[in-house]
Amino acid sequence: MTIRHPELTLRPLRAEEWETWYSTLDVAFGGGGEAPAERALWHELTEVERSLAICEGERIVGGGSAFSFRLVVPGGAVVPAAGVTMVGVLPTHRRRGALTAMMRRQLADVRAAGESLAVLTASEPAIYGRFGYGQATRKAVVSMLRGRVKVHTPERRGGLALRLADPAPELARCEELYARLATRRPGTLLRQPGWEKLPVLDAPESRSGFSPLQSVLAEDPETGELLGYARYAVKDDWNERGAAGVVRVRAVQAEQPWVYARLWEFLLDLDLTERVEAFNLPADDPLLHLVSDVRHLTPRMVDAMFVRLVDLPKALGARGWAQPVDAVLEVTDAFCPWNAGRWRLTAAPGKPATCVPTDEPADLALDVRELGSAYLGGTSLTALAAAGLVHELRPGVLEPVSAAFRSGLEPWLPHGF
Repeated sequence: MTIRHPELTLRPLRAEEWETWYSTLDVAFGGGGEAPAERALWHELTEVERSLAICEGERIVGGGSAFSFRLVVPGGAVVPAAGVTMVGVLPTHRRRGALTAMMRRQLADVRAAGESLAVLTASEPAIYGRFGYGQATRKAVVSMLRGRVKVHTPERRGGLALRLADPAPELARCEELYARLATRRPGTLLRQPGWEKLPVLDAPESRSGFSPLQSVLAEDPETGELLGYARYAVKDDWNERGAAGVVRVRAVQAEQPWVYARLWEFLLDLDLTERVEAFNLPADDPLLHLVSDVRHLTPRMVDAMFVRLVDLPKALGARGWAQPVDAVLEVTDAFCPWNAGRWRLTAAPGKPATCVPTDEPADLALDVRELGSAYLGGTSLTALAAAGLVHELRPGVLEPVSAAFRSGLEPWLPHGF
Protein backbone atom coordinates (compact mmCIF):
# COMPACT_ATOMS: atom_id res chain seq x y z
CA MET A 1 0.00 0.00 0.00
CA THR A 2 1.28 3.46 -0.92
CA ILE A 3 1.63 6.23 1.65
CA ARG A 4 0.95 9.65 0.21
CA HIS A 5 4.21 11.02 1.65
CA PRO A 6 6.97 9.26 -0.33
CA GLU A 7 9.51 9.46 2.49
CA LEU A 8 7.43 6.90 4.42
CA THR A 9 7.21 3.23 3.50
CA LEU A 10 5.21 0.28 4.81
CA ARG A 11 6.72 -3.18 5.05
CA PRO A 12 6.55 -6.42 7.07
CA LEU A 13 8.34 -6.41 10.42
CA ARG A 14 11.48 -8.47 10.82
CA ALA A 15 11.79 -10.58 13.97
CA GLU A 16 15.07 -8.96 15.04
CA GLU A 17 13.38 -5.52 14.98
CA TRP A 18 10.75 -6.32 17.60
CA GLU A 19 12.38 -4.41 20.48
CA THR A 20 12.84 -1.25 18.39
CA TRP A 21 9.35 -1.56 16.91
CA TYR A 22 7.68 -2.10 20.28
CA SER A 23 9.60 0.76 21.89
CA THR A 24 8.47 3.04 19.07
CA LEU A 25 4.86 2.06 19.64
CA ASP A 26 5.30 2.65 23.36
CA VAL A 27 6.36 6.23 22.60
CA ALA A 28 3.36 6.61 20.27
CA PHE A 29 1.14 5.64 23.21
CA GLY A 30 2.70 8.18 25.54
CA GLY A 31 5.94 6.50 26.55
CA GLY A 32 4.77 5.22 29.91
CA GLY A 33 6.64 1.97 29.54
CA GLU A 34 5.71 -1.46 30.85
CA ALA A 35 7.02 -3.83 33.49
CA PRO A 36 9.57 -6.29 32.11
CA ALA A 37 7.21 -9.24 32.67
CA GLU A 38 4.44 -7.52 30.69
CA ARG A 39 6.77 -6.62 27.85
CA ALA A 40 8.11 -10.17 27.75
CA LEU A 41 4.61 -11.63 27.48
CA TRP A 42 3.65 -9.31 24.62
CA HIS A 43 6.89 -10.25 22.88
CA GLU A 44 5.95 -13.91 23.23
CA LEU A 45 2.41 -13.34 21.95
CA THR A 46 3.30 -11.07 19.02
CA GLU A 47 2.86 -12.76 15.65
CA VAL A 48 5.76 -11.18 13.78
CA GLU A 49 4.53 -12.57 10.47
CA ARG A 50 1.34 -10.50 10.96
CA SER A 51 3.15 -7.31 12.00
CA LEU A 52 3.84 -4.22 9.90
CA ALA A 53 6.39 -1.43 10.25
CA ILE A 54 6.02 2.15 9.03
CA CYS A 55 9.47 3.43 8.20
CA GLU A 56 11.25 6.64 7.30
CA GLY A 57 14.28 5.28 5.53
CA GLU A 58 15.38 2.46 7.84
CA ARG A 59 13.97 4.09 10.97
CA ILE A 60 10.73 2.62 12.30
CA VAL A 61 8.22 5.39 13.10
CA GLY A 62 5.05 3.35 13.58
CA GLY A 63 3.38 0.05 12.99
CA GLY A 64 0.62 -2.40 13.77
CA SER A 65 -0.01 -6.08 14.23
CA ALA A 66 -2.74 -8.71 14.48
CA PHE A 67 -3.37 -11.78 16.61
CA SER A 68 -4.95 -14.95 15.23
CA PHE A 69 -8.04 -15.21 17.41
CA ARG A 70 -10.96 -17.62 17.63
CA LEU A 71 -14.07 -15.57 18.39
CA VAL A 72 -17.43 -16.84 19.67
CA VAL A 73 -20.34 -15.47 17.62
CA PRO A 74 -24.12 -15.67 18.17
CA GLY A 75 -25.29 -19.26 18.01
CA GLY A 76 -22.11 -20.56 19.66
CA ALA A 77 -19.98 -20.97 16.54
CA VAL A 78 -16.29 -20.11 16.77
CA VAL A 79 -14.82 -18.21 13.83
CA PRO A 80 -11.27 -17.05 13.01
CA ALA A 81 -10.79 -13.32 13.57
CA ALA A 82 -7.85 -10.96 13.32
CA GLY A 83 -7.23 -9.19 16.62
CA VAL A 84 -5.84 -5.84 15.49
CA THR A 85 -3.34 -4.50 18.00
CA MET A 86 -0.26 -2.34 18.62
CA VAL A 87 -1.38 0.30 16.12
CA GLY A 88 0.50 3.58 16.45
CA VAL A 89 2.51 6.29 14.71
CA LEU A 90 5.03 8.64 16.31
CA PRO A 91 3.55 12.09 16.95
CA THR A 92 6.15 13.59 14.58
CA HIS A 93 4.81 11.50 11.68
CA ARG A 94 1.05 11.79 12.04
CA ARG A 95 -1.34 13.06 9.36
CA ARG A 96 0.77 11.81 6.48
CA GLY A 97 -1.51 8.95 5.46
CA ALA A 98 0.61 6.25 7.12
CA LEU A 99 -2.14 4.93 9.42
CA THR A 100 -4.70 4.81 6.61
CA ALA A 101 -2.31 2.94 4.32
CA MET A 102 -1.45 0.47 7.05
CA MET A 103 -5.08 -0.22 7.98
CA ARG A 104 -5.94 -0.76 4.33
CA ARG A 105 -3.00 -3.16 3.90
CA GLN A 106 -3.91 -4.99 7.07
CA LEU A 107 -7.53 -5.57 6.01
CA ALA A 108 -6.35 -6.86 2.64
CA ASP A 109 -4.03 -9.27 4.47
CA VAL A 110 -6.87 -10.40 6.74
CA ARG A 111 -9.05 -11.14 3.73
CA ALA A 112 -6.22 -13.02 2.02
CA ALA A 113 -5.78 -15.13 5.17
CA GLY A 114 -9.42 -16.24 4.94
CA GLU A 115 -10.57 -14.43 8.08
CA SER A 116 -13.98 -12.79 7.73
CA LEU A 117 -13.66 -10.53 10.79
CA ALA A 118 -11.21 -8.07 12.32
CA VAL A 119 -11.65 -6.90 15.90
CA LEU A 120 -9.90 -4.36 18.11
CA THR A 121 -10.09 -2.35 21.31
CA ALA A 122 -9.67 1.35 20.71
CA SER A 123 -7.49 3.76 22.64
CA GLU A 124 -9.41 6.49 20.77
CA PRO A 125 -12.74 5.18 19.41
CA ALA A 126 -13.20 8.10 17.02
CA ILE A 127 -10.27 6.87 14.91
CA TYR A 128 -11.56 3.50 13.79
CA GLY A 129 -15.07 4.23 12.55
CA ARG A 130 -13.64 5.60 9.34
CA PHE A 131 -11.99 2.23 8.74
CA GLY A 132 -15.33 0.40 9.10
CA TYR A 133 -15.07 -0.75 12.73
CA GLY A 134 -18.27 -0.53 14.77
CA GLN A 135 -18.61 -0.71 18.55
CA ALA A 136 -19.95 -4.21 19.19
CA THR A 137 -19.47 -4.91 22.91
CA ARG A 138 -19.64 -2.96 26.13
CA LYS A 139 -18.36 -3.64 29.61
CA ALA A 140 -19.83 -2.70 32.97
CA VAL A 141 -17.62 -0.96 35.49
CA VAL A 142 -18.97 -1.22 39.05
CA SER A 143 -18.01 -0.05 42.51
CA MET A 144 -19.77 -1.36 45.63
CA LEU A 145 -19.56 -0.33 49.26
CA ARG A 146 -19.22 -3.27 51.62
CA GLY A 147 -22.18 -3.47 53.96
CA ARG A 148 -24.45 -1.49 51.65
CA VAL A 149 -24.96 -4.29 49.13
CA LYS A 150 -26.22 -7.79 49.83
CA VAL A 151 -26.13 -10.63 47.33
CA HIS A 152 -29.17 -12.84 46.83
CA THR A 153 -28.00 -16.45 46.58
CA PRO A 154 -30.18 -18.67 44.37
CA GLU A 155 -31.16 -22.10 45.62
CA ARG A 156 -28.12 -24.23 46.28
CA ARG A 157 -27.67 -27.39 44.22
CA GLY A 158 -25.11 -29.08 46.44
CA GLY A 159 -22.24 -28.49 48.82
CA LEU A 160 -19.55 -25.90 48.23
CA ALA A 161 -16.11 -25.34 49.71
CA LEU A 162 -14.12 -22.13 49.23
CA ARG A 163 -10.34 -22.38 49.19
CA LEU A 164 -7.67 -19.72 48.79
CA ALA A 165 -5.02 -20.67 46.25
CA ASP A 166 -2.07 -19.29 44.35
CA PRO A 167 -3.48 -18.40 40.89
CA ALA A 168 -0.60 -19.85 38.85
CA PRO A 169 -0.67 -23.52 40.01
CA GLU A 170 -4.45 -23.63 39.55
CA LEU A 171 -4.37 -22.00 36.14
CA ALA A 172 -5.00 -25.16 34.09
CA ARG A 173 -8.13 -26.05 36.05
CA CYS A 174 -9.47 -22.51 35.78
CA GLU A 175 -8.78 -22.44 32.05
CA GLU A 176 -10.80 -25.62 31.60
CA LEU A 177 -13.76 -23.93 33.28
CA TYR A 178 -13.24 -20.78 31.19
CA ALA A 179 -13.28 -22.85 27.99
CA ARG A 180 -16.53 -24.56 28.98
CA LEU A 181 -18.20 -21.21 29.59
CA ALA A 182 -16.71 -19.39 26.60
CA THR A 183 -19.09 -20.56 23.88
CA ARG A 184 -22.15 -19.45 25.85
CA ARG A 185 -21.50 -15.76 25.28
CA PRO A 186 -20.74 -13.99 21.96
CA GLY A 187 -17.61 -11.87 21.90
CA THR A 188 -15.61 -14.25 24.06
CA LEU A 189 -12.18 -15.32 22.85
CA LEU A 190 -11.16 -18.96 23.04
CA ARG A 191 -7.69 -18.58 24.43
CA GLN A 192 -4.91 -19.90 22.21
CA PRO A 193 -1.69 -21.34 23.70
CA GLY A 194 0.19 -18.63 25.57
CA TRP A 195 -2.86 -16.46 26.18
CA GLU A 196 -3.70 -18.32 29.39
CA LYS A 197 -0.80 -16.37 30.96
CA LEU A 198 -2.51 -13.00 30.47
CA PRO A 199 -5.28 -13.38 33.12
CA VAL A 200 -2.70 -14.11 35.83
CA LEU A 201 -0.05 -11.61 34.72
CA ASP A 202 0.88 -9.83 37.93
CA ALA A 203 3.99 -7.68 37.60
CA PRO A 204 4.84 -6.08 40.97
CA GLU A 205 5.64 -2.78 39.23
CA SER A 206 2.06 -2.56 37.95
CA ARG A 207 0.14 -3.28 41.16
CA SER A 208 -0.34 0.40 42.16
CA GLY A 209 -0.25 -0.46 45.84
CA PHE A 210 -2.46 -3.54 45.61
CA SER A 211 -1.49 -6.96 46.92
CA PRO A 212 -0.22 -9.76 44.72
CA LEU A 213 -3.01 -11.40 42.73
CA GLN A 214 -5.07 -13.78 44.85
CA SER A 215 -7.66 -16.39 43.95
CA VAL A 216 -10.45 -18.22 45.68
CA LEU A 217 -11.66 -21.54 44.31
CA ALA A 218 -15.20 -22.84 44.72
CA GLU A 219 -15.05 -26.64 44.79
CA ASP A 220 -17.33 -29.60 45.35
CA PRO A 221 -16.38 -30.72 48.89
CA GLU A 222 -16.78 -34.41 48.02
CA THR A 223 -15.22 -34.68 44.56
CA GLY A 224 -12.93 -31.64 44.50
CA GLU A 225 -14.42 -30.58 41.15
CA LEU A 226 -13.84 -26.91 40.38
CA LEU A 227 -17.22 -25.15 40.20
CA GLY A 228 -16.01 -21.56 40.02
CA TYR A 229 -13.23 -19.16 40.85
CA ALA A 230 -12.51 -15.49 41.51
CA ARG A 231 -9.26 -13.56 41.09
CA TYR A 232 -8.69 -10.33 42.99
CA ALA A 233 -6.19 -8.07 44.75
CA VAL A 234 -6.56 -5.97 47.91
CA LYS A 235 -5.22 -2.53 48.72
CA ASP A 236 -4.89 -1.60 52.39
CA ASP A 237 -6.23 1.79 53.38
CA TRP A 238 -7.41 3.51 56.55
CA ASN A 239 -9.31 6.68 57.37
CA GLU A 240 -10.85 8.32 60.42
CA ARG A 241 -13.59 5.66 60.45
CA GLY A 242 -11.13 2.77 60.41
CA ALA A 243 -10.28 0.21 57.73
CA ALA A 244 -11.07 1.35 54.19
CA GLY A 245 -9.38 -1.24 51.98
CA VAL A 246 -10.28 -1.76 48.34
CA VAL A 247 -10.88 -5.11 46.63
CA ARG A 248 -10.14 -5.03 42.90
CA VAL A 249 -11.81 -7.94 41.11
CA ARG A 250 -10.13 -9.26 37.99
CA ALA A 251 -12.40 -12.23 37.18
CA VAL A 252 -15.33 -14.22 38.53
CA GLN A 253 -16.37 -17.38 36.69
CA ALA A 254 -18.88 -20.09 37.57
CA GLU A 255 -21.24 -22.40 35.71
CA GLN A 256 -24.05 -22.35 38.27
CA PRO A 257 -25.81 -19.15 39.44
CA TRP A 258 -25.61 -20.09 43.12
CA VAL A 259 -21.84 -20.63 42.89
CA TYR A 260 -21.41 -17.30 41.12
CA ALA A 261 -23.42 -15.55 43.82
CA ARG A 262 -21.43 -17.23 46.59
CA LEU A 263 -18.15 -15.98 45.13
CA TRP A 264 -19.46 -12.40 45.10
CA GLU A 265 -20.62 -12.83 48.71
CA PHE A 266 -17.06 -13.78 49.57
CA LEU A 267 -15.60 -10.74 47.78
CA LEU A 268 -18.06 -8.40 49.49
CA ASP A 269 -17.21 -9.73 52.93
CA LEU A 270 -13.41 -9.53 53.10
CA ASP A 271 -12.18 -8.10 56.40
CA LEU A 272 -10.65 -4.61 56.58
CA THR A 273 -12.17 -3.58 53.25
CA GLU A 274 -14.72 -0.92 52.42
CA ARG A 275 -15.17 -1.04 48.65
CA VAL A 276 -15.19 -3.65 45.88
CA GLU A 277 -14.36 -2.63 42.30
CA ALA A 278 -14.71 -4.52 39.03
CA PHE A 279 -13.69 -2.95 35.74
CA ASN A 280 -14.85 -5.53 33.21
CA LEU A 281 -18.19 -7.28 33.64
CA PRO A 282 -20.70 -8.14 30.89
CA ALA A 283 -23.29 -5.42 30.35
CA ASP A 284 -25.96 -7.89 31.53
CA ASP A 285 -23.85 -9.56 34.24
CA PRO A 286 -25.91 -11.60 36.74
CA LEU A 287 -24.48 -9.48 39.54
CA LEU A 288 -26.73 -6.62 38.42
CA HIS A 289 -29.72 -8.82 39.30
CA LEU A 290 -28.28 -10.54 42.38
CA VAL A 291 -27.60 -7.45 44.49
CA SER A 292 -30.11 -6.04 46.94
CA ASP A 293 -29.88 -2.49 45.55
CA VAL A 294 -28.41 -1.89 42.10
CA ARG A 295 -28.00 1.81 42.88
CA HIS A 296 -25.13 0.93 45.18
CA LEU A 297 -23.23 -0.63 42.29
CA THR A 298 -23.00 2.71 40.47
CA PRO A 299 -22.64 0.79 37.18
CA ARG A 300 -21.09 2.59 34.23
CA MET A 301 -21.08 1.22 30.68
CA VAL A 302 -17.88 1.59 28.65
CA ASP A 303 -17.06 0.65 25.06
CA ALA A 304 -14.98 -2.50 24.67
CA MET A 305 -14.54 -4.40 21.40
CA PHE A 306 -15.03 -3.03 17.89
CA VAL A 307 -15.88 -5.39 15.01
CA ARG A 308 -15.14 -5.01 11.31
CA LEU A 309 -16.66 -7.31 8.67
CA VAL A 310 -13.85 -8.07 6.21
CA ASP A 311 -15.66 -10.72 4.16
CA LEU A 312 -19.31 -9.71 4.55
CA PRO A 313 -21.11 -12.78 3.17
CA LYS A 314 -18.78 -15.20 4.94
CA ALA A 315 -19.16 -13.36 8.27
CA LEU A 316 -22.95 -13.25 8.10
CA GLY A 317 -23.04 -16.89 7.09
CA ALA A 318 -20.97 -17.96 10.09
CA ARG A 319 -23.19 -16.69 12.92
CA GLY A 320 -26.53 -17.94 14.22
CA TRP A 321 -29.83 -16.09 13.99
CA ALA A 322 -32.55 -15.48 16.56
CA GLN A 323 -35.42 -15.68 14.08
CA PRO A 324 -36.00 -16.07 10.33
CA VAL A 325 -34.84 -13.23 8.11
CA ASP A 326 -35.08 -12.63 4.38
CA ALA A 327 -34.02 -9.12 3.44
CA VAL A 328 -31.89 -7.19 0.99
CA LEU A 329 -29.18 -5.05 2.58
CA GLU A 330 -27.60 -2.19 0.69
CA VAL A 331 -24.15 -1.82 2.22
CA THR A 332 -21.63 0.97 1.76
CA ASP A 333 -17.97 0.23 2.43
CA ALA A 334 -15.51 2.87 1.25
CA PHE A 335 -12.52 1.03 2.69
CA CYS A 336 -13.19 -2.55 1.50
CA PRO A 337 -15.11 -2.08 -1.76
CA TRP A 338 -15.63 -5.83 -2.23
CA ASN A 339 -18.25 -5.61 0.55
CA ALA A 340 -20.20 -2.77 -1.04
CA GLY A 341 -23.47 -3.37 -2.87
CA ARG A 342 -26.76 -5.15 -2.35
CA TRP A 343 -26.82 -8.46 -0.50
CA ARG A 344 -29.76 -10.78 0.03
CA LEU A 345 -29.56 -12.24 3.51
CA THR A 346 -31.59 -15.39 4.14
CA ALA A 347 -31.34 -17.06 7.52
CA ALA A 348 -33.28 -19.00 10.12
CA PRO A 349 -32.50 -20.36 13.61
CA GLY A 350 -30.41 -23.50 13.50
CA LYS A 351 -29.73 -23.27 9.77
CA PRO A 352 -26.76 -21.92 7.80
CA ALA A 353 -27.40 -18.42 6.49
CA THR A 354 -26.80 -17.36 2.91
CA CYS A 355 -25.76 -13.90 1.80
CA VAL A 356 -25.48 -13.40 -1.95
CA PRO A 357 -25.21 -10.40 -4.29
CA THR A 358 -28.51 -9.27 -5.78
CA ASP A 359 -30.07 -6.63 -8.01
CA GLU A 360 -33.34 -6.72 -6.09
CA PRO A 361 -34.57 -3.51 -4.41
CA ALA A 362 -32.97 -2.88 -1.02
CA ASP A 363 -34.93 -3.21 2.23
CA LEU A 364 -32.34 -1.60 4.53
CA ALA A 365 -29.41 0.70 3.81
CA LEU A 366 -26.44 0.94 6.15
CA ASP A 367 -22.67 1.22 6.30
CA VAL A 368 -20.44 -1.76 7.08
CA ARG A 369 -19.62 -0.02 10.39
CA GLU A 370 -23.21 -0.47 11.57
CA LEU A 371 -23.13 -4.13 10.52
CA GLY A 372 -20.04 -4.49 12.71
CA SER A 373 -21.86 -2.92 15.65
CA ALA A 374 -24.81 -5.29 15.26
CA TYR A 375 -22.84 -8.41 14.33
CA LEU A 376 -22.41 -9.90 17.82
CA GLY A 377 -25.99 -9.18 18.79
CA GLY A 378 -25.40 -6.49 21.38
CA THR A 379 -26.42 -3.40 19.39
CA SER A 380 -29.82 -3.32 17.72
CA LEU A 381 -30.36 -2.09 14.20
CA THR A 382 -33.48 -0.30 15.47
CA ALA A 383 -31.34 1.74 17.87
CA LEU A 384 -28.93 2.57 15.08
CA ALA A 385 -31.87 3.57 12.89
CA ALA A 386 -33.08 5.92 15.62
CA ALA A 387 -29.67 7.57 15.38
CA GLY A 388 -30.06 7.94 11.60
CA LEU A 389 -27.37 5.35 10.85
CA VAL A 390 -29.63 2.65 9.39
CA HIS A 391 -32.37 3.46 6.88
CA GLU A 392 -35.52 1.41 6.43
CA LEU A 393 -36.36 1.41 2.72
CA ARG A 394 -39.27 -1.05 2.89
CA PRO A 395 -41.73 -0.31 5.70
CA GLY A 396 -41.96 -2.99 8.38
CA VAL A 397 -38.67 -4.75 7.65
CA LEU A 398 -36.43 -3.05 10.21
CA GLU A 399 -37.75 -4.57 13.43
CA PRO A 400 -37.76 -8.25 12.35
CA VAL A 401 -34.29 -7.97 10.83
CA SER A 402 -33.04 -6.22 13.96
CA ALA A 403 -34.54 -8.94 16.16
CA ALA A 404 -32.88 -11.64 14.05
CA PHE A 405 -29.45 -10.10 14.72
CA ARG A 406 -29.86 -10.05 18.52
CA SER A 407 -28.32 -12.64 20.84
CA GLY A 408 -29.68 -14.02 24.09
CA LEU A 409 -26.74 -12.74 26.12
CA GLU A 410 -24.93 -9.44 25.67
CA PRO A 411 -21.59 -9.96 23.91
CA TRP A 412 -18.55 -9.51 26.10
CA LEU A 413 -14.78 -9.34 25.68
CA PRO A 414 -13.24 -10.92 28.81
CA HIS A 415 -9.82 -9.28 28.45
CA GLY A 416 -8.02 -6.77 26.31
CA PHE A 417 -5.33 -7.34 23.73
